[in-house]
Amino acid sequence: MSLAARWPLPDRHDVRDELLAAWDRPGYHDLQHLAEVLERLDELADAGAGFDAATVALAAWFHDAVYDGADDDEERSARWAERVLAPPLAAEVARLVRMTLEHQPDDDDADGCALSDADLGILAATRERYDAYVAGVRADFAHVSDADFRAGRRAVLEDLAARPRLFRTRQAHDLWDAPARANLERELAGLRG
Repeated sequence: MSLAARWPLPDRHDVRDELLAAWDRPGYHDLQHLAEVLERLDELADAGAGFDAATVALAAWFHDAVYDGADDDEERSARWAERVLAPPLAAEVARLVRMTLEHQPDDDDADGCALSDADLGILAATRERYDAYVAGVRADFAHVSDADFRAGRRAVLEDLAARPRLFRTRQAHDLWDAPARANLERELAGLRG
């Protein structure tokens, strides 16, 4: 199924097309990332995770719509959703987008947990895809020196690896925790070495 066909609203194709154009860029935060997040949301729903599929899918479309490797990418993406969507949907989508900055949704936030898990699901990818993801993230931060990138990347990965639960839904934990932790440890060993 094409990405355009995965648009969760019956209308607003103008917004969909603007988002597709925004996601069409080099680096990790590209159209493939959007497609993979949407596929992982389907996988979570198929495994029994309960969340508002349409709202969370819409938040996925916006969550990295603005991505320059800047500190306010999520905020600018959330504001985009607030500008073009009608309330109360706009507020919920923007809230979910902002949550992806830290990936720390409350345990009772089913929508936030699903989006966070689908976004972090890349950590459980096959070795080949994981390595391509790491290269894509480096490309996203090409403006950062190698030493600063390594230090920042190491800090992010150490924070993730130290979490008692990397994934918030039971389904994502069961599906992806073990391979994600193996990939994190492999990458961290390279950054430490």
